[in-house]
Amino acid sequence: MAVGPDGRCAACGTYQQKLDQQPPQQPQPYAPPQQGGIPAAPPLAYPAAPGMGMPAGGVDLRRGLSTTLVVLFGVALPSLLFVLIARGDQYGILGDILDGSLFSSGEDLQKLEDADDVYTTAVVLYFFLMVAIAAVWAVWFRRLRLNAEAFAPGQHRFGSGWAAGSWFTPVVNLWFPKQIANDIWRASSPQGPHNVRRGLLNGWWVTWIVAAVTNVIGTIRYNSVRGKMESADYNPSLSEVKSDLDDLQGVLAIDMFATAVLIAAAILALLLVRQITAMQEQRASLPPQAGPAPYGMPGGAPYGMPTAPYGTPAPPYGVSPTPPTPPTPPYGPPGPANQQYPPYGHG
Repeated sequence: MAVGPDGRCAACGTYQQKLDQQPPQQPQPYAPPQQGGIPAAPPLAYPAAPGMGMPAGGVDLRRGLSTTLVVLFGVALPSLLFVLIARGDQYGILGDILDGSLFSSGEDLQKLEDADDVYTTAVVLYFFLMVAIAAVWAVWFRRLRLNAEAFAPGQHRFGSGWAAGSWFTPVVNLWFPKQIANDIWRASSPQGPHNVRRGLLNGWWVTWIVAAVTNVIGTIRYNSVRGKMESADYNPSLSEVKSDLDDLQGVLAIDMFATAVLIAAAILALLLVRQITAMQEQRASLPPQAGPAPYGMPGGAPYGMPTAPYGTPAPPYGVSPTPPTPPTPPYGPPGPANQQYPPYGHG
């Protein structure tokens, strides 16, 4: 076997020369193994544009719910008038009975029964409308609360769940919804949280509470008197019948008053829906509020200190909102420029 100068065979020497003549290979970057069945991630792209009525920031300005509420309130107003007229018919028939001879003929009883049937029909129609209004109102009110959170983050006393659930929770539904509405109204005001006029909001809430409480009282009394007069063991004298009819007519007067106030509350609610919808549409074009701190938290500036007016733009990032303070000169009179000081601890 032929051996080369380096002590290797001729074939091994020739192979080594070929390897030395090839350019060195660059190391390949590490690529993680692809798992079968999982596609590669798509390339990054620009985010999709927000939908119609959904600007950036999560504010929902679609008018579907508010338009539905306006239509429902517009239909509920004639139905409430129908209830009021039917109640007034009952009140008038009872007055005729009390003024004339008590049940002089069977026509009086027939008129009273017909008036009861008309009132029952009116109440059933209004009941179905109220169910629809309550469902749409709860969803719409929660959306207002979510929009208000985007306008004034951290400035609200209750979460968005209470905005819908507080209406159906006994006892607290007498004041929780109003407090939530106050926070929404303040956050949605285009003029700022300190320049809020709540006349429409307060008027709607007062009429609603008065109508609801009066209607509950009237319904309880009406059912009590009517149940007493329709019981099987009811065997009164003529004076007792007249007294019971007087009580029943008084209850009908209370119920008519409650219905009239409820009509006013429905009108104000319709105006409220239109007003707060317009407010949030205007407020969506402004930056988030830097208004008062949440209830119970201390404010940003001490009392009596001037603050920037609402709507003043913030300074650019990295720029101090106040002018820089000039450097403080060294204590004592300045010395010569070339003065030499002794080391610390000497002199």
